[in-house]
Amino acid sequence: MDTKLLELLVCPVTKGPLIYQRDTQELLSRSARLAYPIRDGIPILLEHEARPLTEEEAARPSAPPAAP
Repeated sequence: MDTKLLELLVCPVTKGPLIYQRDTQELLSRSARLAYPIRDGIPILLEHEARPLTEEEAARPSAPPAAP
């Protein structure tokens, strides 16, 4: 995921920040408790396409940003 793009994207529900999860290819919105999928390198920022975060995922500290 391009870091410049990630800086521009926000959660469409809460307008809060998104956290990139490389292993699951998702963008997490902790404030909305949703995980938006990334398909073929394209973030799908539609609420009905997102899956709800589990309590464990919502409480997990975010990973540090990847180095460019």
